[in-house]
Amino acid sequence: MTESLLEKTCVPCQGGIPPLDPAEAERLAAQVPGWSLLDGGRRLERAYRFDDFAEALAFVNALGALSEVEFHHPDICFGWGSCTVSWQTKKIAGLHENDFIMAAKTDALIG
Repeated sequence: MTESLLEKTCVPCQGGIPPLDPAEAERLAAQVPGWSLLDGGRRLERAYRFDDFAEALAFVNALGALSEVEFHHPDICFGWGSCTVSWQTKKIAGLHENDFIMAAKTDALIG
């Protein structure tokens, strides 16, 4: 049986490898519903809504702690009741399986 994205951990990406091709990015995106492929399939993004600023901040803090554990970090924009998370492996200027692993783990923070 194949491991789900949620069960995997990020592997260090040193660069020098190509980003995922569009077909592979689409296949992995199907495993993280609610996320959008942007910038020609080079970035993965999702917006979340919260009841207030404190909930959004708690989510951002939890995501930050998870990102430190996984050694893979998103771009985050948040404010009162909202948070947008973008994943991209900057060393390869595109998407890597790590981005999809982290998208699944980001969703898991919501429950």
